[in-house]
Order: sequence, then C-alpha cells, then structure tokens
Amino acid sequence: MGRDIAIPSPHGTIEGWRADPPDAPPRAGLVVVQEIFGVNPHMRSVVERYAAEGFSAIAPAMFDPIERHVELDYGEAGFARGRELAAALGFDRAVDVVAAAARVLQEDGLKVGVVGFCWGGSVAYLAATRLGLPAVSYYGARTVPFLDEPLRAPMLFHFGALDASIPEADIQRHRERQPGAELYVYADAGHAFNRDVDPRHYAPAAAALAHQRTLAFLQRALA
Repeated sequence: MGRDIAIPSPHGTIEGWRADPPDAPPRAGLVVVQEIFGVNPHMRSVVERYAAEGFSAIAPAMFDPIERHVELDYGEAGFARGRELAAALGFDRAVDVVAAAARVLQEDGLKVGVVGFCWGGSVAYLAATRLGLPAVSYYGARTVPFLDEPLRAPMLFHFGALDASIPEADIQRHRERQPGAELYVYADAGHAFNRDVDPRHYAPAAAALAHQRTLAFLQRALA
C-alpha cells in the first residue's frame, strides 16, 4: 500500500513513505513523525495502518537534511546514533520538514494533522504550536522546554505511567501549562508502548486504547 515519494523542502528534497486508503477517498491527511530510528519498517507500517483507517499518510525522512536513508535498530548503537542525528537536525528544521510534508497533502485538498512518536511526539507538539496543525504526541519526552508556546490547534498527549524518561512531574507540567489539550496516562505502559515490533516496550492494551482515542481525536479535529 505504501510507496516512496520526494518532498520539496527548504532544506532540499526529503524522501518519505506515503500510503493512501485503498478503497475510498481519504478522509484527511496525516504527517507521521518518526522516532529517532528513522523511517524504518515499523514506521512504514504505522503509515500503512493509518491509510487503512482512511487517511493519506506520509512519514517524511526527518534526518535527510543531515544524513539520508537512516534506518536504525533499537539497540544501544541505534539509540546513540538517533540521538546524535536528532540533536544535529534541531527542532526548527524538524518543524520545517513536517510543514513540507503537510504541504504535499494540502495540495491534494486535504486537511492535515500530525501524529508523532517519542522525539517525533515533541515535534508533533511543535506542529500544533508553530504550524497550527492538529497534533497527537505519543510519549514526547522533549516537550517540557516548549510548554509555554500557545497551542494554535487541537492537541492530544499520550503518556505511559511507567515511562522513566517522562516522570509524573513532567506530565503534570503538561496539564498545568496546556490545560486545553487532551491528555491520557496509561497505567501499565512505559516508553514506546506503541512500538509493536519491540516486545521490551510494547503494551498491547495501552496501544489499542491510545489508537482508538487518536482516531476519535483526528475525526473531530479534521472534520
């Protein structure tokens, strides 16, 4: 269902993985923002799942301005390299890449939302504050420094109660500084609980409920 695409951006042409609904016109567009591991098989499968739910979805290769064709595994070396690439890219350029992917979908006449995971969850939040795009953030651990930026679009946060990278105090900061956002905490889930290819982190019940809530949110926000 998915295919490679090229995305014009202020930082050169960005590769991306796009999937469209197989049997009906799309209900809306969706930019899927990767974890620090690149647009790997898991992220491509996430894109294709959203396409099956009725969205035209694109995962831009966020690290292309720094290094092309990044697909990392979930071991310590992949984690370390992903952190280096995310730091080198920076959030400003990351938002530019999301905006470029959103334009591709908007040129098709679609309303566009953003869903991001881990590092991408923080980028998704910035898409709501800086681009005015409805956004869903899954366990974005780097959002706290930006919580005083006002939301310009509906926002949904998902957190795992067992996530050591996002302590309860940080979750409470999200509640206090962004009271207009929806926020859910999943009691039996930690970080990366949606990553179904990684049994160390995957929490099926939390992932299923979060996905259901995400679809309901996107239906409202992109109606």
